[in-house]
Amino acid sequence: MKKLIVAPLVALALAHPSIAAAPQFQTAAPIAYMEDLSSGAVLFARDADRRMPPASLAKMMTVYVAFDMVKKGELKLDQMMPVRPETWAKWHGPSAGSTMFLSSGENVSVANLLYGIVTLSGNDACIVLAEGISGSEQAFTERMNRKAAELGLKDSHFGTANGWPDNGVTYVTAHDLAKLAAATITNYPDLYKQFYSKRDFTWGKTMGGSAITQANRDPILGRVAGADGLKTGHTEEAGYGFTGSAVQNGRRLVMVVAGLTSSGQRAEESVRFMEWGFRAWQSKPIVAKGKMVETAAVQLGDSSSVGLVAPKALTVTLPAGTSPTMTAKVVYNGPIKAPIKAGQHVADLVVTISDGLQQTMPLVAEKDVAEAGFFGRAWAGLTGFFG
Repeated sequence: MKKLIVAPLVALALAHPSIAAAPQFQTAAPIAYMEDLSSGAVLFARDADRRMPPASLAKMMTVYVAFDMVKKGELKLDQMMPVRPETWAKWHGPSAGSTMFLSSGENVSVANLLYGIVTLSGNDACIVLAEGISGSEQAFTERMNRKAAELGLKDSHFGTANGWPDNGVTYVTAHDLAKLAAATITNYPDLYKQFYSKRDFTWGKTMGGSAITQANRDPILGRVAGADGLKTGHTEEAGYGFTGSAVQNGRRLVMVVAGLTSSGQRAEESVRFMEWGFRAWQSKPIVAKGKMVETAAVQLGDSSSVGLVAPKALTVTLPAGTSPTMTAKVVYNGPIKAPIKAGQHVADLVVTISDGLQQTMPLVAEKDVAEAGFFGRAWAGLTGFFG
């Protein structure tokens, strides 16, 4: 029977301890969250698990579903999708909120619809994409919710593809939005780079026939070094919100603010928050890429153990200018059952610094471990029976 294995690692404690208080941040945002994806450290959290209407932040899940399908070959970026007359009738004009200015009856590629969603926050583009993929928006939201469940977004539910108010059916949390952002960046890095950092996009024409160019609404893009996504949102019910990310010197931060009172306040708080995350905290390397940290017992394998190695250079996030005590432990459900693939995530390195800040980083299997043969399984059964 598997049990939680915890192996303390005294060797990772620093030799010169000092007490390090976590840096403080003051914000007008009633909901705020920041995580350093490089270490897994949560740098700030205020009401991050409160359910709230996402407004256009829901479009991040629409885009995630499309990215997943593109990566799997189920959807092509050059695939054309029609703008149905009834869809156009509902999603055009001032009452439709932000739009891509699609035209009734035109065919638009998946790539251009994604630009329309990400860069322009087009409500019309979301619905055309949803209908083109699943036949109806309702069927598409079922796909969104299945994907949310796979990602472990426990406090999120989607009733629309574009975040349009729906009497509370659609809700998210700041914590879940950060998790969704991290999954988008990690799982689809090329698509993220292609679609999320475009400064503006041109689609549609004015009544006079001039092309319509709209700027990206991302308030940190071009204002914070390394900023490259993700999404703003606003409705009267939700207020002004933003989920953003930036990378500097190998450190990638994800932030969420919500419930702000104006687009100007959202921009100011977002820039200040992200700059605080980079300035008030520092990164310290602790394990080189490929280094074995521990070994783990293997059940029913052709080897009785497997090395646990760092899949990348592992770092911890510390208050800037400090060298606090660190303690580390390896945690996994063990023994780990074979077969195991080299590079498979099978354990975590959990580091705690002196102020209680805990950071969790993945460890992967050093090598393949095949299932044991018949006699190996029989022997394992006998030894297990007799203890």
